[in-house]
Amino acid sequence: MNKKTGRQTIILENRPRIIASAGVVGKKEGEGPLREEFDRIFTDGRMNEDSWEKAESAFQKAAIETAIEKSGRKNEEIDLLFAGDLLGQCIGTTFGIRDFGIPFAGLYGACSTMALSLAMAGVFVNSGAAKTAVAATSSHFCSAEKQFRLPLEYGGQRPPQAQWTATAAGAAVVENAEKGVAIEAVTFGKICDMGVTDANNMGAAMAPAAADTIAAHFRESGTKPTDYDVIVTGDLGAIGSKLAVELLKSEHGFDISGIHKDCGTMLFDIDAQDVNSGASGCGCSAAVVCTHFMRRLREGEIKKILFVGTGALMSTVSSQQGESIPTIAHAVVLKGGE
Repeated sequence: MNKKTGRQTIILENRPRIIASAGVVGKKEGEGPLREEFDRIFTDGRMNEDSWEKAESAFQKAAIETAIEKSGRKNEEIDLLFAGDLLGQCIGTTFGIRDFGIPFAGLYGACSTMALSLAMAGVFVNSGAAKTAVAATSSHFCSAEKQFRLPLEYGGQRPPQAQWTATAAGAAVVENAEKGVAIEAVTFGKICDMGVTDANNMGAAMAPAAADTIAAHFRESGTKPTDYDVIVTGDLGAIGSKLAVELLKSEHGFDISGIHKDCGTMLFDIDAQDVNSGASGCGCSAAVVCTHFMRRLREGEIKKILFVGTGALMSTVSSQQGESIPTIAHAVVLKGGE
């Protein structure tokens, strides 16, 4: 059953398991420091499709198909698929999964979508509302740049605070099983808006949401930083990571500096790959968590992590109207070695 503790946190008493996961990436991501971790590296970013949006759909489809295949399940055995992406009306997801025949609950959490979909899958499976569920998401550098910033042909210069949207996707299969990485608890975040209006500075915009959700999780779950081997944030990048750690300590009294990692600083070699402040996009944390961290949890190299996906809930319309950037962060406790 689901046990509510506090306003935002749910303890999953049946401890549903992630029985399989997969992460796929593009060429640039496959040249980064985690190149050996991914299930597949696609050197053709267009995936032999005639648009960047269709290419993103192909990435997400590949991640989901790989995760389901690794789980030993069939599409007809999946009760519910939780997924979304950054594109308008989540077309990266809907066109990617439309032939699967799996009941679908679409989600929009921007770059927090992997944490959000994992949390939803965990809650549904834990409660018995679903026997087996899939959590997934994706992003693509070219489709995101086309939608949110400028056409690639423009060749605009990227400011130092900007991040590089990952061309990647990740998926995880969740069910009540005896073995696998356990989902112990989830904490759903609240929207935070500190008035940041620079659409290039996603890290600064999302850092307060990360700090707020992590603090809420500690308070409501009765845990502390030392209860976790790693606290991993989604895609704050170099600037946002530093801000989140500082905010959590100064505003909430929790010091995670010794155990914090950020998928946005892990996916690329920031110094060598010309990605400014690091990686961003739904696929960033999806690919890193579903491969790098899941493997270490399964093998017992690390025992327990707090995964905090972060997202900027903006749109092209809100930015053009001069609105600030509302942000969100969702947290999932993952425990391995079982």
